[in-house]
Amino acid sequence: MRASTRSIAIATIVVAALGGTATASATNQGDRDDRDSGRAKNVIYLLGDGMGRTHVTAARERFYGPAGKLVMERMPVVGQVSTYAVQPRSGQPGTPDFAPNFVTDSASAATAWASGVKTYNAALGVDAKGKVVPTVMELAKRAGYRTGNVSTAEITDATPAGQMSHALARGCQGPSYSASSCQDTEVTGTELPTTDIRVTPIADQIARNGTADVIFGGGLSRFDAADEKALRNQGYQVLGSPATQTVATRRDLNSAYGPKVFGLFNQGNLTVEKFKIANPSAPQAKEPTLSEMTRKAIGLLDGGKAGRSDGKGFYLQIEGALIDKRSHANDAAQTLQEMKAFDEAVRVAMDFAKRDGNTLVIVTADHECAGFNIIEKGTFTNAEAATPPGNVDSGNTANNSTPSRPGRNQLDPTRSTGIINGAGAGDPRNFGPATFRTPRDPASVKDGSPEASLWLSYLSGNHTGADVPLFAYGPSSERLARSLDNTDLFDVVGQALRVTR
Repeated sequence: MRASTRSIAIATIVVAALGGTATASATNQGDRDDRDSGRAKNVIYLLGDGMGRTHVTAARERFYGPAGKLVMERMPVVGQVSTYAVQPRSGQPGTPDFAPNFVTDSASAATAWASGVKTYNAALGVDAKGKVVPTVMELAKRAGYRTGNVSTAEITDATPAGQMSHALARGCQGPSYSASSCQDTEVTGTELPTTDIRVTPIADQIARNGTADVIFGGGLSRFDAADEKALRNQGYQVLGSPATQTVATRRDLNSAYGPKVFGLFNQGNLTVEKFKIANPSAPQAKEPTLSEMTRKAIGLLDGGKAGRSDGKGFYLQIEGALIDKRSHANDAAQTLQEMKAFDEAVRVAMDFAKRDGNTLVIVTADHECAGFNIIEKGTFTNAEAATPPGNVDSGNTANNSTPSRPGRNQLDPTRSTGIINGAGAGDPRNFGPATFRTPRDPASVKDGSPEASLWLSYLSGNHTGADVPLFAYGPSSERLARSLDNTDLFDVVGQALRVTR
């Protein structure tokens, strides 16, 4: 089925679905005028998808050495965020029917910070019982803020979609879809009519609801001619063309103007920076970097009005999505390059915030991905390697142990698809970690050699339940200097923008 064959008025559906919820959450203008002191005019929220604390440390050591710092690490406020989700039909924390899921996906995590509720993995903009909940970007738009959404993933993917859509299942992206990819009868108890916003393809919602004024990313194949017409009818400058599946380019981005701009630079996810650096003549090299998209989005949203008392301000979400996607693949080299690219986007945001003087910048992650580790040279690197580590405590023989798997330490097919990082990955006896030179290594040391000083490994090919780092700067940032839950970020951002109580 094609989404464009359905006659839907998505903007109306969203407003009706939100009902009085958004109004009840938003403050009125008089309240805001009385409480503007110390609040942010703008909020820039940057997500390193899958970025755990080790991702930050490894990128720092790889590119700047042990005494260096990433841009995000130089931000004055540091905290950490818990990321767990809940089971379908679960109540919220503190209720009798609360049922946690300790490892989140990007959809439930996006819903947590965008809407302030725990939900089940794969859900977007709905709580664990399927009720539509407003997003902070919707509230900001309704309150008169300019809004933007930038990602290196498909713009219909979970993190960007979490601010602009409401879906029972994150796979309901468009333009082709099936009931099974959009419905979730475990949650709703029955199949919903196709006019319900929660089973409307995400691309249809994004193209029609106007939640974000500036949209940059990938995923052109998710949109079609009807989507392009809907965007143009709302006044968007459309870079490239969904109708002809012509991707936008860096040149298109540089020439973009106006209050509403929609530009997708790849039919799928954007291309990893490592490939573009190695292949400067390839068509993919015409894609903009995350920092270039960030700079343009800020320029369009700010409109050159920074410092004017009559300017309402803006809310911008930026995602470095490929950190996660390359961590899933256990590709440390690409992961590190994506960390560097993400940090350059942080630099752009921080440069603006320092000039502006009234912008809250938050840098965090939705979850950790793959159990990224920094290990000692020559040490045991993976639970599936041929030889387990020595585990002898000569001072207390009771502390000796034997790995629980029978015989030698072998692949467990029920729990893993196998070893995927390092040369000779098909043979457990040849498994090796990813190794990288750092700035202090001699010039003769090469990446991949045993002499390289940075050794990295992974625990899995999927997400983990580890807390993630948070860095912040600007008005209200002091509220983030602690351990907090991802749902708390909704309150901090909403209150900084004066759109929630």
